[in-house]
Amino acid sequence: MSAESTDQYHPGLEGVIANETAIANLEGKEGSGGLEYRGYRIEDLANVVSYEETAFLLLHGDLPSASQLRDFDARLRAARALPDPLVDLFRKIPPTIHPMDVLRTSVSVLSHYDPDVNAPPGDHAANVRKAERMIAQMPTAVAYHDRIVKGLPLVEPRGDLDHAANFLNMVNGSVPSETMRHAFDLSLVLYTEHELNASTFSARVTVSTLSDIYSGIVAAIGTLKGPLHGGANEEAWKVLEQVGAPENAERWIQDALARKERIMGFGHRVYKTGDPRSRILKEYCTKLAAEVGDDRWERIAEPIEKAVTTQKALPPNVDWPSARLYHYMNLSIELYTPIFAMARVAGWAAHIVEQLDHNRLMRPRARYIGPPNRSVTPLKNR
Repeated sequence: MSAESTDQYHPGLEGVIANETAIANLEGKEGSGGLEYRGYRIEDLANVVSYEETAFLLLHGDLPSASQLRDFDARLRAARALPDPLVDLFRKIPPTIHPMDVLRTSVSVLSHYDPDVNAPPGDHAANVRKAERMIAQMPTAVAYHDRIVKGLPLVEPRGDLDHAANFLNMVNGSVPSETMRHAFDLSLVLYTEHELNASTFSARVTVSTLSDIYSGIVAAIGTLKGPLHGGANEEAWKVLEQVGAPENAERWIQDALARKERIMGFGHRVYKTGDPRSRILKEYCTKLAAEVGDDRWERIAEPIEKAVTTQKALPPNVDWPSARLYHYMNLSIELYTPIFAMARVAGWAAHIVEQLDHNRLMRPRARYIGPPNRSVTPLKNR
């Protein structure tokens, strides 16, 4: 190893190229700072393709034909059920446990019941089948646990509903309106993939040891739980709750900025001129606020967004509108990050498959900053 490679230090690995990938591109066309899934701009995919189509794109390399989508969707709908022991476990886990911890455990348990459990880690076809099952089962796990914690009867998956409508029905006990269904589906599409973020990186590191895909997803869920990554959407909603009313928003944000507080839901490590996903979701916040007849949260959010963007040059990221979007859907704040996870599992799995298809063990170096070489003093003299 060259001296140069060991001397260079990039805090947080910022700017370091650790992988080559054909899955996502955060540069966009001509370095515009956009987001592409396998060459398709997110603006072109939004409102045109469903989450099911997006998951197929990431796992199989291109958008599906009509027949491919029918087969893929049928496989997902057929795989939604959970093994009884996992449902029994939900009833025994203390209700105070965060749903992300429960989801992490759920994926680990589901691995024991996967028919491809003994397939070699590098078996591409088996990994894709496992990924499809996790895409189908994770929403059921999230919904079941939420209902159990709230003391409500379970709502079984419905084979006549698509991925988005089925989840909202299992959580709320009623089929969503078309506007809500579409908005939720869109949020899943936008959350599905985002190149080498922290959780995706942890998944790739895990399987680079030739561990299995379930271990990689468990690692990713644990990483996503943190408030600086997936938990940011929960924190974004807490900001709105702290403000409480539209008339408080201007004073609250100016005081917060004067104290140099970090406002969750703004800024991004990669996007410096704005997150394209945020711009896409914002209009649906307005639509759903009108549908539920309460635009209070939009009137709180607007002056905060304007102040942080103009005074701090930090545009909103996807977590800022998604927090309001999920509130309008009657989803508990504790579900925000698990929803992120059940969308992102398709992206995580695609990266895991890609890693295992072209594997090299990830083993970076660290710069030592401790004391220099020291002599050892015998115990009796210390």
